[in-house]
Amino acid sequence: MSELKNRLKELRAREGLNQTELARLAHVSRQTISLIERGEYTPSVVIALRIAAIFKEPLEKVFCLKEEENEE
Repeated sequence: MSELKNRLKELRAREGLNQTELARLAHVSRQTISLIERGEYTPSVVIALRIAAIFKEPLEKVFCLKEEENEE
């Protein structure tokens, strides 16, 4: 199983944005940004692309899959 990791907190700090400001730019709620940052919500492709565009980064530099080891 894969887990979606992200760099939102790091990129927000780089740009001097708080969660509310990023949410406004991405047209989502602040709670959505918080959940994405904590890995508790997987954004739609549209939201992920919007966020990547805000930071002027390729999608894979903002979001990436981390493979989890399967216990067998």
